[in-house]
Amino acid sequence: MTYVIAQPCVDVKDKACIEECPVDCIYEGQRSLYIHPDECVDCGACEPVCPVEAIFYEDDTPEEWKDYYKANVEFFDDLGSPGGASKLGLIERDHPVIAALPPQAAE
Repeated sequence: MTYVIAQPCVDVKDKACIEECPVDCIYEGQRSLYIHPDECVDCGACEPVCPVEAIFYEDDTPEEWKDYYKANVEFFDDLGSPGGASKLGLIERDHPVIAALPPQAAE
C-alpha cells in the first residue's frame, strides 16, 4: 500500500507535502506531484499538510480518482527508483492521464 496524489494537485503543486516527507519520495512532474510507490514508507506525514486535500491512502482514494493510483505508479516506469526526489528536481513530463487534463483553475 502507498499514498496517492490525485486530481486536486494538478496545476497547483503546493509542495508542502515535499517538505514533510521524511524519505524524499514525492517527485515533481510538469503539472502534478507523484509519490513513488516503492520509496514511500506509508508514514502519512504528507496527507494532513496538503492544502487542497489531494493525497489519499491508496484504499481511501475516492472512486472518481482511482486512476491516479495507476498514474502515480506508471509515472516511475522510465525513472525506476532514483532513491530520492531532491536530486532529480522537476521532471519535464507527466503521466498521460494528467497531461490530458484541461488546465485546472485555481480556486
